Amino acid sequence: MIALSLIIAAAVVVIDQVIKYFVAGSLPEAGTVTAIPHLLDLIYVENRGVAFGMFKDMRWVFVVLTALIICVLIYIMIFKRIKSKLFNISAALIIGGGIGNLIDRVLYGYVIDYLRLSFFSPVCNFADYCITIGTVLMVVYLIFFTDTFKKDVNNAKL
Repeated sequence: MIALSLIIAAAVVVIDQVIKYFVAGSLPEAGTVTAIPHLLDLIYVENRGVAFGMFKDMRWVFVVLTALIICVLIYIMIFKRIKSKLFNISAALIIGGGIGNLIDRVLYGYVIDYLRLSFFSPVCNFADYCITIGTVLMVVYLIFFTDTFKKDVNNAKL
């Protein structure tokens, strides 16, 4: 399961970097391109912060934090050997998306964003969506498929 998770993470990184390569090569001159009317626009943005551009110009803080989170997840996958498919898929999405954005931060000093949904105006990228979906799945796993929170509830009743 660990190998499959790392393959998924690697696939996320490759897909993310290939898309960003084409976006960086064609979108800056094109401006905003409507991909799906009233739903999806493509627009080139250099994000020097994190989510929604917050905390700008803290590049190395985010590099270190991202690397730390990736290492912790890989450590858990290897040494805790959690058998849950949900955990492993969510970890793979977070790791892959994290590495994709980490590559941008290290190489360029910013993350290339390009996807803007009509109902969600901040511009994001494939890696961001993988991280978000992976995080939601991880929360679902922790709440519903582990006893992490059940211990606290049982102790609170005492």
